[in-house]
Amino acid sequence: MEESLQITILISVTVLAGISAQVLASYFQIPSIVLLLLFGITLGRDGFNFLNPSLLGVGLEVIVSLSVALILFEGGLNLQLGEVKEISNSLRKLITVGVLITFLGAGIAAHWLSEFPWSIAFLYASLVVVTGPTVINPLLKQIGVDKQVSTLLEAEGVFIDPIGAILSVIVLHLVLNGDLEPLILVKGLVLRLGIGVVIGICGGWLLSQLLKQKQFLPQDLKNLVVLASIWSLFSLAQVLRSESGLVVAVVTGIILRASNLPSESLLRQFHEQLSILANSILFILLAAELSIASVLALGWGSVLTVLVLMLIVRPINVLISTWNQGFNWQQQLFLCWVAPRGIVAASLASLFAVSLTKEGINGGDSIKALVFLTIMMTVFFQGLTAPWIANMLNLRLNIETNQKHLQPDNDDMNTQENGEIFRSVSELIEP
Repeated sequence: MEESLQITILISVTVLAGISAQVLASYFQIPSIVLLLLFGITLGRDGFNFLNPSLLGVGLEVIVSLSVALILFEGGLNLQLGEVKEISNSLRKLITVGVLITFLGAGIAAHWLSEFPWSIAFLYASLVVVTGPTVINPLLKQIGVDKQVSTLLEAEGVFIDPIGAILSVIVLHLVLNGDLEPLILVKGLVLRLGIGVVIGICGGWLLSQLLKQKQFLPQDLKNLVVLASIWSLFSLAQVLRSESGLVVAVVTGIILRASNLPSESLLRQFHEQLSILANSILFILLAAELSIASVLALGWGSVLTVLVLMLIVRPINVLISTWNQGFNWQQQLFLCWVAPRGIVAASLASLFAVSLTKEGINGGDSIKALVFLTIMMTVFFQGLTAPWIANMLNLRLNIETNQKHLQPDNDDMNTQENGEIFRSVSELIEP
């Protein structure tokens, strides 16, 4: 069979399997990632061996990068800044102090319990500081949880993904290149964040002004212009500094949401569908490459590592971040429990495994296996039990309130002025 035909079949089957998983997950009211992982593993090398993502070569990395950019942009586009301001103190702690707590806790657990070398243990830790907005957001919509809690979880997932990605890239460079000065590591983190924020704000503002030109830009082209712009801004940032493009995607989405666009609902609907497609393709492809034998070879120590991450590290993180911030114990308990990992952790782990193998460093397959074990355990245990936990803690909204929260009135969305864009972003990032 010709290679081009094999790739055509690979993409076609991947899309079919991914969308089928989404439909079934919606019907059975379970997190879609559960079925995406099952379908990917079943069709992959440890199942029927029908999907072979290695045929894509470097193209897989391209698909991962552009898809993650779309997913993060959609996350930023769905953030309601008015609600985020109410929990901004807790959010800032979760994406700063919380990242440090998770990084240290997960690294120590991976070293002591999974017996990873310190460098590999902290590389794993950097990959799991992120949560999974593509898992959390549909889950919260499904169960209709308390608005203050859902806003914090959604915002945490959106903001922490680019921060975690940048942190993991810096740690990877440290593993590959040996000792680096702490100042250089901090400089790399700040520089990437700075580049991403600047390009995201400027690019997002210019794009918003273009979208408001009704005579110049027809309605049926606006969504495609946004898609082209997001990928262009992402690529520009990546050229300047790797992984800064992820920050651009999030910030651009936030700016457009705050820009009083006349066609915002259509824009969000279009990109939500793109995000679902991207998420489906990525999880099927990455799960198809996963070796179940490598996961089983990790042993019980790795299971304990994930349990420590879920039951000790996450609660410490949440309790410190939400202390004296107006959250009651029921809300804090739910925040402690719900932190499933998602596509950013999976995609970076897959790419890092390849990088480590190329450099002749052992541990790449083990990191990938442990990250996927983390994803599976957090999604299966936390994702599937979240509705029951929300019920037990009396945190679920009634149907009418939930629908109003998920589908805000257009008049409410169009009350912000252009000056609110920069004011809202500055209030989120200033100490």
